[in-house]
This record gives sequence, C-alpha cells and structure tokens, in this order.
Amino acid sequence: MRNYLLKQKTFLLAIALVFCATLVANAQSRTVTGTVMDPLLGESIPGATVLIKGTTRGTATDLDGKFSLDLQAGDQILVISFIGYTPQEVEIGNRTNIIINLEEDIQSLEEAVVIGYGTQDKKEITSAVVAVKPEDFNKGNVSNPAQLLQGKVAGLSITRPGGNPNSGFNVRLRGLSTFGANSSPLIVLDGVIGASLDNVDPNDIQSIDVLKDGSAAAIYGARGSSGVILITTTKKNPKDGRVNVAINAFGTMDQATNLIPVLSAEEFVARGGTDFGSNTDWRNELIDNAYSYTTNASVSGGFNNTNYMAAVNYRDNQGIVNGVANKRLNTRLNLSQGALDNRLRLNANLSFTNVDRESINDAAFRYATLYNPTAPIFENTQDAEERFGGYFQRDLFDFFNPVALANQQKFVSETKSALVSYRAEFDILTNLTISAQYSQDRSNTLSGDFWSRLDYNVGLGTGGSAQRRTNDRVQKIFESTLRYELDLMDGLNMTLLGGVATQSTKNQGFNARVKQYLFDLGWDNLGAGSIRLGNSTEIASYANEDQLNSLFGRANFNLNNQFFLSASVRAETYSGFGANNQTGVFPAVSLGSDFTQVFDMGVFSQFKPRASFGITGNLPPSPTLALGVYGNGNRVDLDGDPLTQNDVFVGIVQNSNPNKDLKWETKQELNFGLDFGIWNNKLTGSMDYYIRNISDLLFNVPVATGAPNPFDPGRFNTASSTWVNLADLRAAGFEFALSANDVSLGAIKWQPSVNFTLYDKTTIESLSAGDLGFDELRFATPGAPGQNNNPIVYNRVGQTLGDFYGPVLEGLTEDGQYILSTTDPNEFQKLGNGLPKGEFGVANNFVYGGWNLSFFLRGAWGHDLYNSYRGFYENQDASSNTWNSVITDKTPVVTSTPTFNSSYIENASFIRLDNMELGYNFKTPSQNLNSFRVYFAAQNLFTITGYTGIDPEVRITDSENGDGFTTSLSPGLERRNTYFQTRSFTLGVSLNFK
Repeated sequence: MRNYLLKQKTFLLAIALVFCATLVANAQSRTVTGTVMDPLLGESIPGATVLIKGTTRGTATDLDGKFSLDLQAGDQILVISFIGYTPQEVEIGNRTNIIINLEEDIQSLEEAVVIGYGTQDKKEITSAVVAVKPEDFNKGNVSNPAQLLQGKVAGLSITRPGGNPNSGFNVRLRGLSTFGANSSPLIVLDGVIGASLDNVDPNDIQSIDVLKDGSAAAIYGARGSSGVILITTTKKNPKDGRVNVAINAFGTMDQATNLIPVLSAEEFVARGGTDFGSNTDWRNELIDNAYSYTTNASVSGGFNNTNYMAAVNYRDNQGIVNGVANKRLNTRLNLSQGALDNRLRLNANLSFTNVDRESINDAAFRYATLYNPTAPIFENTQDAEERFGGYFQRDLFDFFNPVALANQQKFVSETKSALVSYRAEFDILTNLTISAQYSQDRSNTLSGDFWSRLDYNVGLGTGGSAQRRTNDRVQKIFESTLRYELDLMDGLNMTLLGGVATQSTKNQGFNARVKQYLFDLGWDNLGAGSIRLGNSTEIASYANEDQLNSLFGRANFNLNNQFFLSASVRAETYSGFGANNQTGVFPAVSLGSDFTQVFDMGVFSQFKPRASFGITGNLPPSPTLALGVYGNGNRVDLDGDPLTQNDVFVGIVQNSNPNKDLKWETKQELNFGLDFGIWNNKLTGSMDYYIRNISDLLFNVPVATGAPNPFDPGRFNTASSTWVNLADLRAAGFEFALSANDVSLGAIKWQPSVNFTLYDKTTIESLSAGDLGFDELRFATPGAPGQNNNPIVYNRVGQTLGDFYGPVLEGLTEDGQYILSTTDPNEFQKLGNGLPKGEFGVANNFVYGGWNLSFFLRGAWGHDLYNSYRGFYENQDASSNTWNSVITDKTPVVTSTPTFNSSYIENASFIRLDNMELGYNFKTPSQNLNSFRVYFAAQNLFTITGYTGIDPEVRITDSENGDGFTTSLSPGLERRNTYFQTRSFTLGVSLNFK
C-alpha cells in the first residue's frame, strides 16, 4: 500500500513539474505584437526597426506598421527606431500587444551627413566634411549646380570669369592638386561615381555634401585627390501619403557691366588714329540686355511602401550677344519600393538631359573694345558687298569688325545625356545589409562650326568652311557593398562596410571639316565643300576604353558618443597605367572626441577636436599615356605622281614612348580640425588646418630620340616625349566657418554665417624623375602682336606655383618711353602670383512675418592678374594707332611699343555682392495650395576692387596655354577674349500644391 501511495505521489509530483515547466516555457517563449505609428499624421510607419534591447534579435514593421516578435527569458525592453524619428524604448511588462507612437526628430534629419557609401550622424564625423542644405544655396538664375555652392564652403573655390552662359565653372577644392590630370572634385550623384553636373538640375537637389580632406575622400581611392562632392536629389519621405505638386517659374534680365573705358571717336582721332568718318560705340552695337526664363515642375508622393518624384526642368538662358544661348531640358524620375516587410528596398533614378548651345567667337568682345570707333558697321561699296557681305573691313593686322565676326561665324552643339541607376538593398539580418547598384552614364555631343564665305576672319581665305563633330561617352559602374553593425560591448558600437566595384569607360568620336563652298550651306552639307585636304580641313575619328576595378572597406567605431574612430582602405587596378604599376592602395584613418560628453565645457555645447590622415590618387587625363600609342602622320605619295592615287598612304608617327612604370598621382593629406557649438548651439562652427603633399604628378617630358628608354628596358626612344611621374607639390591651408542660429532682432529672425580660407600657396618641391626633369617650366606668352615669345609665368623648383616674372617698370622718360630694370628673361624679377592668399563668404538671412531677405558677399584677396587689355592697348606709340586705347586710373602716357612689365600685373583682390533675394510667402486659404511665394533676386550687384580689367575673379587656369594638360601651370591671366561680366535681375514665383 505504501508503495502504491509512493508511486501515486511520485506521479502527481511529475505531473506538477511538467505543468510548471510548461507554464515557465510558455512564459519564456511568448509572443509580443504591436503597431508603430506617427501620431501627427495618424498613420502607421512601415519599415521601422524593433529590437530587443541588449541583443541583435529583432524585426521590421510590415506595410501596415505591424510587427510580431518572439520573446525569451529576460527580454524586458523593446527599442524602436526609424530614420527621421527619435528612437524610443518601451517596457514590455505583461503586455502582448503594444501601440508605439514615434516622434519626428527634426534635428536628427538635419544632422545626417552623406558620406561615401552611406550616411553618418554629424556628431560622429571625424573628417573635414561640410553639408550644405537648400536653405543655404545661392539664389537667383542658378543654372549650374556648382553655382549653388559658390562661396559657401571654406576651401572650395568656384569661379567663372565673365558672364558666358555656356561656360562651365572652374571648381577647385583646397587649391591645386594636380596639373596633368583632372583637377576638379569628383562628383557623386545619388551614388553614381563620376557623374556629370549636366545630369541634374539645381532645382532637383536636396543636399550637397563636400568631402574635403584625404581621409573622407580616400574611400573613392584613385579619383579622390581633388576632393569629392556628393549630390543627393530630392526624394519624398514614404510616410507622406499625399501627392505634392511644386512649380517654380522665373524670368531673368542680364546686362553687361564693368566695361573698360576707351577713347571716344574724337579722342581717338586726336591721338593720331585713322578717321573713317563715323562714330560707333562698338560694344553698344554688339551687346544688349538678355532675357531668359526658367520653369521647374515636380510631382512627388508616396503610397503604401512606394515613393516617387518626377520633375521636368526647362531653362532658356540667353547671352548678352545675339547668337549666344543655352537651352536645357532636364527630366528626372526617382522611384523607390519596399518589399518583404521593407527588408528589400529597390530604387531607380532616371535622368535625361538635352542641352543646346549657341556660341560666337569670343574674340568679338576683344574687337568690340579696341576696334576703331570712327569705323562704320557697314560700308556701301560693291567691294564690301561682294567680299564681306556689306560689312566694313580693312586689311590690317588683328583688325576685324566685331559685329561681322559675331554674325558670320556660328558654333552650335547639342548634348544628350542619360544617367540611369538601379539599386537594391536587402536586410539579411536586422544589422546586416547587402546592396548592389548598377549605373550607366551616357552622353553624346554633336557640334557644328561654320565660317561664312564672307567672313573676313577665316571664311574669306578658305572660300567658306564648315565642320561637324561628334563625341560619345559611356560609363558603366557596378558596385556591391555589405554593411554590418554591432554593439561590441556596452556603449561601443561598430559599423563595418566592405565592397567591390568595377567601372568601364568608353570614349569615341568623329569629326570632319571641309572648305570652299559655292554657297553658305554650313555643316549640314559637308559634301558641298570642294576641298577636303590641306589647311582648314580635317577628317578624324578616335576610340579608347579603360577599366577600373576596386575593392574597399571601412570601419567606424563610436564609444559612448564620446570617442569616434574611422578607418578605410581602397585598392584599385586601372588599365591605363604601366604594366608594372596598375594597382594602387589608398588607406585613411581619422579620430575625434566630443569633449562636452566627457567634461563640463561650460558655454560649449560641442567641442570636438579631430585629426585625420588619408592617401588618395588621381586618374590620368587619357587612358593611353603609358602605352606609347601611334598616330597619323603626313600623306605620302610613293611615286610622286599626283595622277596616280593608289600609291598614296598616310604614314604613322609615335605620339610618345611607352612607360611601363607610369603610375598614380598620389596625395597624402594630414588634417587637424575642430567642430564647436556655443550656448546650446546658438553659435556653431568649425576650423581645419591641412597639409598636403602631392607626389608623382604626370607630365609629358621631352626626350632624345634614339636614346635608351629607362621605362622600357632594352628599347630606345622612338618618339620625342615620354609621359612620366615627374613633379612633387606641397600645400597647406586654414579654413574657418561660423554660423549664428535663430538670432532674434525683435520680430526679425536673423541667421548670419561667415567662412574664410587662408592658403599657404602651392610650392613646387620637385620637377624631376631620374635623369629627366626641369629646374623650371615657363608658360603663358601674352600673344600677338609682338609678345609671342616671352612667357610670363615661371614655375621654379622651391618656389610657389604660378609666379609672374618680368622686368620692373622703373619709370618713364620725358617722351614716354619705358625705363625697364632689364630686358634679359633670365634676370627678370618676381612680380606677383596668380593664386589667392585667401577667400571668404558672408551670408545673411532675415525673416519677418511672411517676408524673407537674404544677401551674400564673396571675395578673394592676395591674387594678381595680368591685365591683357592694358598690356596691349594702353600705349600711344604709332603702331598702336590701329586700335582704340583703354583708359584706366592706372594708365600713364606711354609711347613705347607694348612690352610686358610689372605695371600690367595688378592686385585683383575684391569684394562682391554675389546675390540677393527678397521674397514674400502669401497666406494660402485654399486647402490644396500649400504655399505661394513671390521673390525678386539679383546677382553680381556690385564689386569693390582696385583691378581695372574686366573681372577680378581668380583665374585658376589658362585656356590659351596650348596642350590642355598644363593649363594649371599658368594661373592669373585675364585674356583679351574674356566674355563681358554681367549683372542679373530675376523675378519669380513658387507654388506648392497638395
């Protein structure tokens, strides 16, 4: 009996234990469900991350914002996060269904900074990175994205001397980084590396982020030496379920400004000039006010987990000269879709652009300034009608009727570009994401050049001439990355990024030019040109292709939001370098600490010192430099008999010798910086000091033919030049930026900001490679008449790049002759330098009720310019009487033949009111009209300068320097063909519908 009772007790105890274990197991493995909401919109949030605190276990909300999560023992708190919202922690307790309301985090949205292959909180940035938002962009008729940034970022120089609507902007970041390769920053548009600025309209840009130092740019390896500009186009938040329609339309008037004073017709004759009996203001005849207009329209919105933005932008920018215009049509579609509970995200960005350009010979601006003011525009003689189409012309050197020049020559081009990119991201785990992106950037430019049979400048001597050119470029990029985020321990977060990429670029083109037309038929009928060989004719085609393969990785660490560390490396192999040096490795490291999170810093709300070091490279200007490629030589008639044609061949010539050791240009940059905020970020700013050493710059060196080729052992030089890694440069600078936020002046809100850069000008450390090299390189001859053989820019080892050298004007004799210090070029003295010592920008924004006023001042100092108008057309010698004379406050009475000297080098420091805008936001009682704004803007309102030329803007390069590869070695020249400076006034309206 006792055994039975014992067995019964044992059985009951076992049942009790099983029951308790089941209860415990059920308690440990229970499921919690819930919904994540936006309380303001009353809508659910799909794709929000729900994690169990202290673990990596979690899930993402579905299309309805719902989630379901299995719990384990000890699971007590959920952490819910989504981009643009403040993360929230929720205690689970005994609840099985939870409603979580997330609050929008405006500050977090503003603090997100785009970096290479992702974004990063501003507080974690340890490199020199600047984010520019739309409210900070320049205002007015801005047709190029580069204009949005002009003067806004310390160290970023954006210049365009004159007002030609077809001219691009010269963009330099922290000065000169090369003189034989691409010296403009790398453009990354929506993740597409190397995209053209033509692929995006300024109206479609959401943000621009500038990676200034080597550590930030090193993730882009061989293309990052000149810095990186990341452009993000507008995309709507998927939580917005409404359709938004935005329209922005404005008209602009441009007028010529700052014209150099010249002699009147009476003064010209009194000076001894030839009197043709008329009184013509040539600049007034050539130029007129220009009227342009722009229309931007976009539709955007989202539904479920789909997000879209479609935009159309049309710009018709007219020049101040008839025959100069830039017409641009850009269409864009950004589309994103979430799937699999938003674990899979698909994005497509499509952009198509057509640009039509009309241009004239810019020499018309020179002749409009210097042409004889007593000459008439037209001449009513039979000779003038038959030879020149009725225009007044005379057989004199460098003497062409500017109105005829503008009307009898024509240059047009049409560029069609398409940029498409497709991206997919998939969350393998909540903290592990893989992505892949394919992009194709294609552009085709079709150009036509025409010189009438009656054009005295070119066409008359050729019987009329026409040319047709086409250039096609296709770049294809495939990239894939893997991103892993992990909490290594309490307070220490690590984010790892690894990736591979391959890029191929193909360029090809064709051009043909003929001459001697019976009628002016132009480029649409080249077959009507009877002469297709010899001077002023050409037929040519080309093609080249290159490949760039990359492997890269980056690690970011965050310790308690107090200490930050980032390290990256990229290895790249490029087909365009020598066989011995096709692979380069580009590492970087940066670290920083926000002391306000460690110590009590008093008034400082942020005090983050940082330091970084990075190595970047630069691709060559052509993928064939290392190969020693061959080109076409002269036509050879083997028997000398012109009647037999089957023995006529085109010979071959070698353009340069091969160099198996040709490699990357390399920049090593050390940066020390400080980000700070004062009085709860009422004042915010940053300062940076950088030192950069640039080595192995590419240069085409003359060599002796027949001598051994040291870069191809066992072979000899068969060409007269070789591309080598020649030069070493050193540069440094200090950058400072400061902004005051939400300053109240009574009812007026004021937001001022200032930035400036101090440059330690680029020093030439070396111009040699082995036994090859130079002690100096001289460039930039002023030109004809009489000054074709005297270079004025000397680049000497151990001195700064871009130094002017020449004789010093010590005075004038009683009869107005030069007294020069010397006439020996080897004894010339340093007269100045074309690069600036500093640049600055000052912005002010005021808001009062519905009104807003903003204005922006920009300037540069410490740079000199060669004033070519004074250098050629100031003197009063007999040979100069053909041309009119310029008259400035620096003009002496000189009777010598024009000769370059110190008096023509002028200090070009300036302050310019670059743009100003006054706008008013009307109240919109309609439920469908979200905003209605009218604004007036002006650009280039005034310039304060002592420079007496056309435009004191910094000249970084010289377009007349010859081969195009060394234009950066002759800065500081204002050439005579500079397009006149313009002032713009814009009136516009913006409407937003919902």
